[in-house]
Amino acid sequence: MFRLRINKSIIAYVSIAVFLVILHSLVFLYLMRTYENKNWGIITAVYWVIVTMTTTGFGEIYFTSAIGQLFTIAVIISGVIMIFALLFPLVVTPWLEESIRKALPSKVPADLKNHIIICGYNQLVETLIAELEEYKIPFMVIDENEKNINQLISRKILCVHGDATDENVLLNSNISSAKMLIANQSDEKNASIILTAKELNKIELIALVEGIARAGYLKYAGADRVISPKTLFGTYIGRKAIDPLTDHLAGATRFFEDLSIVEFPIYPRSPLIGKKLNDTRIRQQTGANIVGLWSGGRLLMNPQPDSLIKESSILLAVGTEKQLESLKRLTRGI
Repeated sequence: MFRLRINKSIIAYVSIAVFLVILHSLVFLYLMRTYENKNWGIITAVYWVIVTMTTTGFGEIYFTSAIGQLFTIAVIISGVIMIFALLFPLVVTPWLEESIRKALPSKVPADLKNHIIICGYNQLVETLIAELEEYKIPFMVIDENEKNINQLISRKILCVHGDATDENVLLNSNISSAKMLIANQSDEKNASIILTAKELNKIELIALVEGIARAGYLKYAGADRVISPKTLFGTYIGRKAIDPLTDHLAGATRFFEDLSIVEFPIYPRSPLIGKKLNDTRIRQQTGANIVGLWSGGRLLMNPQPDSLIKESSILLAVGTEKQLESLKRLTRGI
């Protein structure tokens, strides 16, 4: 479709250019014969029009009459309009955009199998990617944002540029041989992704949602599991009461395989209190990834490195049971 639009633009541009060259050439012959008493041929007329429209203007053929000079100005202006106002927006820019799109990956290798398809890239997915790479679980990412795709390409992460609701994009992501799909976009788009994926292959479908209120909507669309990172904080009060009395991870939500999402209240003895996230070295010490921070009554998804951890803070972390147990000890100060 995009290529068809480019072809139509080129045809329209060439048609206008040819029409103007013919029109200007006929006017040139008339004015030269009438006001300059010169009988030039049609080849000379076309030559003069082209060099004048392109502002090359070699100068060996020119008008001396006022009307002829005004005509020359009109031809020059029409040439400038043709080049800068029509050629670039109608032909050059669309062609460059198409060339850039062609350079972006549109298909994964045919031998990619038993992999996880992640639809939509953000910081939460970045954490997931780190875990998948660590455990050598094959995966690929679908995203519409060219900047995100270029970033993934630079890191040699398999990806496809396109709309995950498009059946062809999912087929090019080898959905027929995948084992799981994670929809990580808007709730409405997640529903469309799940509906499309369900028709192509019977795989496990997970949807990440903003609020749990949409869970039923997405399950009705066909999601096997619906996870709301924000809602995971909803049970922290009860967990805070029983957490000090237990040695296991209470309230952990299994994400997939060996990974879980758990929220950790910060206790008074925790060495994390008063530190910025990038100073805690949580990832280096425990292996777990922080994907959310509740602080001052406000939930920060994908918190910044300089986010401050307070006694009232709650961390949302992703990791294996062993990694999360290590983080739990840090948050409790034991």
